[in-house]
Amino acid sequence: MEVPVNGVSVHTTVNRGRTPEEVAQEAVTKIISISETAEPALKQQAEAFQDRMYHVIVYAIEQGIRSDHTTLINTLTAQGYTDTAELIRKL
Repeated sequence: MEVPVNGVSVHTTVNRGRTPEEVAQEAVTKIISISETAEPALKQQAEAFQDRMYHVIVYAIEQGIRSDHTTLINTLTAQGYTDTAELIRKL
């Protein structure tokens, strides 16, 4: 759910965190803005760039999540919490 508050958008979820896709869309919107008065060819190029950046950002976020899970799993396993590590591995 997106709620504008004093010119700032507030994004909320219910019983979950935000997905990589949601975070990527917000990032792309903040990083790349396209003027409504831009020439059609320029606007088309900018929209294609936005789409490409969206996919690059989603991929990077997913890789970061996997890397963090690996660190957590290895740390928990080293401390003897193999059951907890296995739960994280299944995420």
